[in-house]
Amino acid sequence: MSHRNAPLTPTGRLRLARCVVDDGWPLRRAAERFQVSHSTAARWAGRYRRQGAAGMHDRSSRPHRSPRQTPATVEEQVVRLRREHHIGPVRLAARTGIAASTAHRILHRHGLPALAAADRATGAPVRRYERERPGELVHVDVKKLGRIPDGGGHKVLGRAAGSPNKDRRNGVGYAYLHTALDDHTRLAYTEDLPDEKAATCAAFLRRATAWFAAQGVTVERVLTDNAWAYTKNTWRDTCYDLGISPRWTRPWRPQTNGKVERFHRTLLDEWAYHRPYTSDSERQAAFPDWLDWYNYHRPHTGIGGHTPASRVTNLPGQHT
Repeated sequence: MSHRNAPLTPTGRLRLARCVVDDGWPLRRAAERFQVSHSTAARWAGRYRRQGAAGMHDRSSRPHRSPRQTPATVEEQVVRLRREHHIGPVRLAARTGIAASTAHRILHRHGLPALAAADRATGAPVRRYERERPGELVHVDVKKLGRIPDGGGHKVLGRAAGSPNKDRRNGVGYAYLHTALDDHTRLAYTEDLPDEKAATCAAFLRRATAWFAAQGVTVERVLTDNAWAYTKNTWRDTCYDLGISPRWTRPWRPQTNGKVERFHRTLLDEWAYHRPYTSDSERQAAFPDWLDWYNYHRPHTGIGGHTPASRVTNLPGQHT
């Protein structure tokens, strides 16, 4: 491909060559007319004589021979190890005795994506998608999070002192964080609820739909996994009453609902485990501010560094 400062495009090269070959212009005159060097004019005229108009396009700069290229047997070994063990260039280099940069070039040459862009289980490229408008698809999921006893958990008291709180019967129990996240904007609505029963999930969907409506987003479809609560008539009837079309992920394919899964990981890193809390109420008190920061102020790398709220085109008050 011609660089942006190239004096001649393929069309310009053809015009120059025809002036020289077909019309009999001297090379010096053609070079001055098209503002190129004498050798450049001679090169394109020569190609036109040999190849015609097809010779005016750029050629590949790849050499005809690469005597120092990695042997085919080593390349086959790198590709086989990658497909069998799903490992990156550094570990492949250690196993095959080549440089990590060489292993990277081999993977690129064979069309194998980076590990970050591949499914962890199969190594196949991850197919990413994004809905075109807010509300077209909302992801819903529940994250179970251990509650913090008064006085602090193991992050404050240490592993030995905090371990009794993990007792399922006598411990402080779990928080069930229900989240609805819009696919297009990444706008999120989360509630801390006591369980994940069908009635609880259905009531959460009603409140989440109302919250999105207040943001100017009409929920059209909702995507969940195949958890018990989402397969019951309570969930289906609630979706029907709200005019929402329910969708479910394929079994054993949590990646389909990956946007809300990734939100939960961000939630844990930046809020739940961000600092030691001395009680569950202290952690919960910090949540509304964090969620407001996520929706309205935090740059989101998945949407080009914009904030989720900035992608809601009719967000109330955004033009005031």
